[in-house]
Amino acid sequence: MYASSASGISPAAIYERGRMASLANDGCSMPRVLIADDEDSMRTLVARAIAMDGHDTVTAQDGAEALEILNRDQGAFDLLLTDIQMPVMDGIALALTAARDFPDLTILLMTGFADQRERASGLNAIAHDVITKPFSVADIRAAVAGALAARKGNTN
Repeated sequence: MYASSASGISPAAIYERGRMASLANDGCSMPRVLIADDEDSMRTLVARAIAMDGHDTVTAQDGAEALEILNRDQGAFDLLLTDIQMPVMDGIALALTAARDFPDLTILLMTGFADQRERASGLNAIAHDVITKPFSVADIRAAVAGALAARKGNTN
């Protein structure tokens, strides 16, 4: 059972409404996140999980599609969240290209393979972190929040 206020709305919902209203009043837009993963179920899970925090999400099924989206939107994303192992263009090639073409873009990598995590270890200069699959909804939300907070700290 959840606590509710006199209005019948949970305190968390009231807080979230106030937070969203203050962001809107400050002229701040919600962070845009581009998610690249070749597994449809993973793209959907990640998009839904981070949308819970109000993020605007766009998805791509591989690195090549993600790069097309980045170029089309002129890099207008706050975060690139990409799987490492994908067909056509893998996440490391995507991260390297995105970092070169859009240096203000924060990059967060995902992988379920230890050898892929090792490949990504040399990308510390361009990738915020590597999150290991499988992860919980709370894990991915925390990883995205941390990456976006680091980005905000770097742009001030």
